[in-house]
Amino acid sequence: MRASFRGRDFLTLMDYSPKEIEVILEVAADLKRKWARREPHEYLRGRTIAMIFEKHSTRTRFSFQAGIAHLGAQSFYATPETMQLARGEPIKDTARVIDRYCDALVIRTYGQEIVEEYARYMRNPVINALTDLVHPCQALADLMTIREYKGRIRGLKLAYVGDPWNVCHSLMVASSLMGMNMYIALPRGWSPNKRISEFAEENSERHGCEIVVTEDLREALESADVVYANTFHSMGHKDIEERKKAFAGYQINSETLSWAKPDAIFMHCLPGYRGEEMTDEVIEGPQSAVWDQAENRMHTEKAVLALVVP
Repeated sequence: MRASFRGRDFLTLMDYSPKEIEVILEVAADLKRKWARREPHEYLRGRTIAMIFEKHSTRTRFSFQAGIAHLGAQSFYATPETMQLARGEPIKDTARVIDRYCDALVIRTYGQEIVEEYARYMRNPVINALTDLVHPCQALADLMTIREYKGRIRGLKLAYVGDPWNVCHSLMVASSLMGMNMYIALPRGWSPNKRISEFAEENSERHGCEIVVTEDLREALESADVVYANTFHSMGHKDIEERKKAFAGYQINSETLSWAKPDAIFMHCLPGYRGEEMTDEVIEGPQSAVWDQAENRMHTEKAVLALVVP
């Protein structure tokens, strides 16, 4: 099974089956145990990993660079402004050159079409570290965290509150593939991407779960096993004040969190804005799994690298 991963791109979870996602999570759990025991796991010794980040990053950059080091590989970090891309060099030229130097590319950018173009011109794997459409690395860390706390994924209820953007999209894909019910609370006039919604609807029927978009925050939160808050305004959005106003009634605080199950966990992909989508008492409270969730970014990213890098 693991041999089937070698050389594959990791652009979206839509390209992976539930069984393959399970394998990634199992490898991540094994790598996490090895990391905790300080047991060497330099499976990629001698490999080189290019990293192009067009968007600002804390967790994604540090988790990938730390993980690459743990695996014994060398990472090279760059932004488009420091490359010939800034002078108009085509992506296809850049991609083919990087492909000759490095064993994989990790890229964090805006359009999904950008990572797809790199993948088109590279033989070595391209790993999507975030686009405006999806954030598959985040969804893997979320699945790992949920399984650690709840012992399973299938049949649980995940309530998502926040911007229907890349994290929401990847959670919709992940939930529909892994049999987890997902309720998305949004004000009127806001909705997830149509392509993602159609994929999630089709696969939720196949895997015996439901993906529901509702304006009713209480409907989303009641009986939830996982309460997931995200910012109301993602990177690149200019209509920040409009979004704050529209989402003002969708804050996760001690009252709204109490609508979920008593043992529900609180999650947030970060960065978070305390006082907007959540309160300080929630993210710092006993139900918060946020810091384990952030750590698991490193373990799941290491699993992807260990599996796909040839």
